[in-house]
Amino acid sequence: MSSTKRMSTGLKVFAWLMVLWNGIGVAAFFSQLMMTPEMIAQLPETQQAVYRDIPVWSYSAYALAVFGGLTGSILLALGKKLAFPVLVISLAGVIVQQYYNFVVIDAISIMGWGIVVMPVIVTSIALLLVLISQRGVRAGWLH
Repeated sequence: MSSTKRMSTGLKVFAWLMVLWNGIGVAAFFSQLMMTPEMIAQLPETQQAVYRDIPVWSYSAYALAVFGGLTGSILLALGKKLAFPVLVISLAGVIVQQYYNFVVIDAISIMGWGIVVMPVIVTSIALLLVLISQRGVRAGWLH
């Protein structure tokens, strides 16, 4: 009789909360993607160019980040080891997106230091999900 290692209940709850978190990320992605020129015109002038001139590669990274995060979190909650590579892709998307925001356009100089809070949270959660899924694969509770 073989014993199957299982994910703890607390970790399952966390994983399902991460499904919700990443679902909110997907909603934010679509919200930004669907901004009309009229909506952009209502922003402060310095921010208008930021939203008007986002390159395709940055939107692609954003899409990988949020859809990878959502898919990876679902896989993690279901105990699937495929969660690990999917969450790694999501983290890569987060890093590329933050590179655009903080290196290419220097969002801090445009919007102030307050803009840093959410990216730090997002990056930390993406990294945590990768580490948890990696541990799950190694420990055998992701199959």
